[in-house]
Amino acid sequence: MNKYELAVVVNAKIEDDARTATVEKVKEYITRYNGTITNVDEWGKKKLAYEIQKMSEGYYYFIQFEADAECPIELERHVRIMENVLRYLCVRQDA
Repeated sequence: MNKYELAVVVNAKIEDDARTATVEKVKEYITRYNGTITNVDEWGKKKLAYEIQKMSEGYYYFIQFEADAECPIELERHVRIMENVLRYLCVRQDA
């Protein structure tokens, strides 16, 4: 099992319920593909470095998890097409 960190920037213009549902859906994808979530950091609303889809702010989430090499591939495949996710990045952490 490798350790990974997923950074997700969620649309700031949506309701709190929709934002929470988006993050829960991402967590569900991790567990669906045999990943184990170890930590979730919510940084809150931050200003973006540049505008994305005419938005200047987004909610930042950092999710640490352990999984095999197949999980991040499948996770990115699903997160890529999520409507409320502005940006994402999944990286493997060194042991």
